[in-house]
Amino acid sequence: MKRISILLLVFFTCFALAAWSQAQPQWWHHKIITFDVPGAGTGAGQGTVGFAINSSAAIVGWYVDGGNVMHGFLRNRGGEFTTFDAPGAGTAAFQGTVATAINPAGTITGYYVDATDVSHAYVRAPDSTITTIEIPQAIFAYSGSINPSGETVGWYGDENGVGHGFARAPGGEISTFDAPDAGTSAGQGTWDPWGCCVTPAGRITGVYVDADGVLHGFVRAPGGKITEFSVPGAVQGTISWSINPAGAVTGPWTDAGGVNHGYVRAPDGTITKFDVPGAGIGAGQGTTPGTIDAAGVIEGNYVDQNGVSHGFVRTPRGKISTFDAPGAGTAAGQGTFPQNDNNAGATPGYYVDANGVSHGFLWKP
Repeated sequence: MKRISILLLVFFTCFALAAWSQAQPQWWHHKIITFDVPGAGTGAGQGTVGFAINSSAAIVGWYVDGGNVMHGFLRNRGGEFTTFDAPGAGTAAFQGTVATAINPAGTITGYYVDATDVSHAYVRAPDSTITTIEIPQAIFAYSGSINPSGETVGWYGDENGVGHGFARAPGGEISTFDAPDAGTSAGQGTWDPWGCCVTPAGRITGVYVDADGVLHGFVRAPGGKITEFSVPGAVQGTISWSINPAGAVTGPWTDAGGVNHGYVRAPDGTITKFDVPGAGIGAGQGTTPGTIDAAGVIEGNYVDQNGVSHGFVRTPRGKISTFDAPGAGTAAGQGTFPQNDNNAGATPGYYVDANGVSHGFLWKP
């Protein structure tokens, strides 16, 4: 009888553990795959940067070769690479092509730096055709995000060095916009970060810099209405990096001491602050959320007291887990840097090793 009771206890314990494991969020079962694009340089400041992923697990980003020239890449689900350069991209150091986002159809957007060091936004169709996004009043332009319908968003600078946002419809029609309280001097204005800043419905989030040089977040509705916001206590500014389909946004805010902290802003405007345990409390350290998915899971990086970066994941209930890519360096400026996910639990990024070389990674179920 006693033996039967023990067997029953073991059975129910195993059953409960299995049920508990299945109930955990996807990050519980994640693993890390590292990769390098053939042709990527192996010197400090060179290497591979994984940046965005779509629902088919195709990753885009860029690599820096031995001459410090940037090139775009596409890594398919099977791990095969396609590299590309936008027509007009420069071939000198710190010039070239950068890919920042990819939608489910495989359309890629990003920017390239020409031979005169001027940046231009582009769209690359699934058939590999690359089209430069022409904005008449732009002196330079960057494209950062693309939604499933093919709408791309980004920002450009005018002749006075003021930033303005833009949205490009799939057919090529361009709309420009400015946050109401954006400054109008050089280095001020409205801009849209890279990666996950436009929803399937066309809701956009981004950042504007006011007349005092302080950063604030905004959300732009599909009809064009812009709602501005700032995190309470963000003396040095609020940045909105990502928006999910429901309209929740995330990013970092910076306190008076220059320390970064995380926040999530619900669709109703409610703001919740958070910090990753172990995040440093010195200037330039702290917590930096990078992306929020459809389920409300936030991913990003934090910088510890030694200046080393680590990845983190925060569930909608506030539980935080941390991770490091294998091979990530442990000195200041090195470590793990997650980027933009695909709303299915997979997150690309890059890590910087002990020699200052970047390598791509995929953090996946």
